[in-house]
Amino acid sequence: MLAGISIRNLVLIDRLDLQIGPGLTVLTGETGAGKSILLDALGLATGARADSAMVRKGCDQAIASAEFSVPPAHPAISLLTDQGIDATDGIILRRVIGADGRSRAFVNDQAISIGLLRTVGDLLIEVHGQNDDRGLLNTSGHRALLDAFGDLGADLARCRAAHREMQQSGAALSQARTDLEKAQIEEDYLRHVLNELEMLAPKTGEEAELAAARTLMMSSEKLTQEMNAALEDLGGHGRGAEALLSSALRRLERIADTSVGRLDAALGALASATSDAMEARAQLELALSNMEFNPDQLETSEARLFALRAAARKHHVTVDALPDLQARIAGELGLIDAGTSRLEELEKQHAASLAAYDALAARLHAARTECAVRLDRAVKKELAPLKLDKAIFKTAISPLGGTERGADGTDRVEFQVATNPGADPGALIKIASGGELSRFMLALRMVLAKSANGRAMVFDEVDSAVGGAVADAIGDRLARLATGAQVLVVTHSPQVAARGATHWRVQKRTISKGGAATTTSVEVLDVTARREEIARMLAGAEVTDAARAAADSLMTAGARR
Repeated sequence: MLAGISIRNLVLIDRLDLQIGPGLTVLTGETGAGKSILLDALGLATGARADSAMVRKGCDQAIASAEFSVPPAHPAISLLTDQGIDATDGIILRRVIGADGRSRAFVNDQAISIGLLRTVGDLLIEVHGQNDDRGLLNTSGHRALLDAFGDLGADLARCRAAHREMQQSGAALSQARTDLEKAQIEEDYLRHVLNELEMLAPKTGEEAELAAARTLMMSSEKLTQEMNAALEDLGGHGRGAEALLSSALRRLERIADTSVGRLDAALGALASATSDAMEARAQLELALSNMEFNPDQLETSEARLFALRAAARKHHVTVDALPDLQARIAGELGLIDAGTSRLEELEKQHAASLAAYDALAARLHAARTECAVRLDRAVKKELAPLKLDKAIFKTAISPLGGTERGADGTDRVEFQVATNPGADPGALIKIASGGELSRFMLALRMVLAKSANGRAMVFDEVDSAVGGAVADAIGDRLARLATGAQVLVVTHSPQVAARGATHWRVQKRTISKGGAATTTSVEVLDVTARREEIARMLAGAEVTDAARAAADSLMTAGARR
């Protein structure tokens, strides 16, 4: 509910603070008194376009604020909470316009963007007037209004869930296709590399083994020479170490019996040395025999080593990392092979999600078509008392276009009217004149009352160019609409004014304070003042007793209803 309006230095209003109650509030006053300024202030506070010309002459800035009291479950609370703004104690929208044309927006004294201000404002208030492009005239909201009228929330929720599933499966399929295409571009190269590595068959640690063997084979000639020389030193045709040790041992053995044990230690040492020399010669002969190799073996080992190192350089890895590279490439190729099957599976899943969405969208379309017929019929009933009995109201449903699939289905919904018999229906704002447009909005809002979602509703001169029974019908509908909502109406009709629970009179005054100046003020009328104002609306410049009596009659009738 709109709880209050505060205005500073806006056009003809220097300072104004108004508290607003529930039910129907009517605004009356002479033409040009400044009633539209109040609506302009509400528009500014809720995100409408700002203009430096709106700043009162001689002032640096203008301020328009609107205070709202809303229940905790109101969607505006959730929106502001998501933006990090606490609105549990109410919502105050404020707009500041500088004389240079710049404007700033605030919610509960926290700076926000104009876009967010407009979004919040749309959740809190709905203005119906000739120049308004929001509310019911905004075709982007017609589909939601039709859905609310038909209680299609469950069907809509199922369609949205199917749309999410369709988007998710489509994204997964698209990513899988991208990955597979990228892999397939490299597939030939990967298979070539894998074939080379499989033929090479690298093994971890092989480089070190080959390098050691190559070093050994390259130095084998010198090793053989030295080993033969050492073998000669040990054997040496009776002159080697082994022969000399054996000769010394035999000499001492011949005299051992006469040495009375003095040669026992020497004999033991010579025997051990002789045995070690014999073992050394045997091991040397074995090592020498193992040094024999085919010269081609060196060439083969070198070729293998060089091939491994070349492959490592080619793929920018170490030789010991070649086996891991081979395994990784084999794994990637395995994924490519499996990717085709995975892609087929994802294609089936996406096709199934498309089919599920299309079925639900078709069901939603059928429900909307049926609801559109009921809505058109209900609006038609409201048009006749509003002097629009010849007019046609039509809820036009058309496809979004092509294969477009939206979260809310595949329908575009637009409320259309035809005011002349035989004319084709067209957009509300293009077909209806100012007064007709306001009455169409009233009729439509009466039918769609439950979709207001707690928004305050403002009607600007909905009774324009009508009187008598039509004005009375408008007043009746506004009063009925206000039983379940907060309604403000700018009116020139006494029949409408008489229905108000609260009555504001807007008037223009000229004051002299350092020079003449014009200002607009708003007065909340009591019962007596209301009677006088309604009588003025009935009689014109000179209020008569008959006009006052007629005003009493209208007020009494309005109170009974």
